[in-house]
This record gives sequence, C-alpha cells and structure tokens, in this order.
Amino acid sequence: MSRSLSVIASEIKADWKKVNYAAVPYLHTMALLDSITDKYYQDSAKSIVLYFLSNAGTWRGETAKRIKAELNKMMK
Repeated sequence: MSRSLSVIASEIKADWKKVNYAAVPYLHTMALLDSITDKYYQDSAKSIVLYFLSNAGTWRGETAKRIKAELNKMMK
C-alpha cells in the first residue's frame, strides 16, 4: 500500500530546505491529499504530483531520489 501524499509532502518539506518557488504550490496541495486518485477542486492528484515533479529538478540527494521514484511508481 502506498503512503499518503500528505505524509510524503511532510517528508519532502523536512528534507528540501529551499523548495523551488515553482514547486511550492504543488507541495502545499499534496499536503492536503491522501491518495493519487483524489481531486483538489478540478485538478487530479496525479496532475498535481506531475507538476510537482516537473518543478523538483533542483531537489537532490538520496531522499529526493527515493521519494521521486515512489511518486512515479504511484502514477502507474
């Protein structure tokens, strides 16, 4: 079973000290979601995660690599 997006968002916030300004709104929204099948108004959680990942290129390290892989796996 996958972890909730809100739990993942908390771990990202704890690890990524200077979040890219373009990733901030998507990270905040992920903190409000549970599952990849959720919706936030008209946006799907999947699209929010995709936008987050596209703006998270500057987040590096072992934690970043692991969480990005986890998010990508959730979308399959």
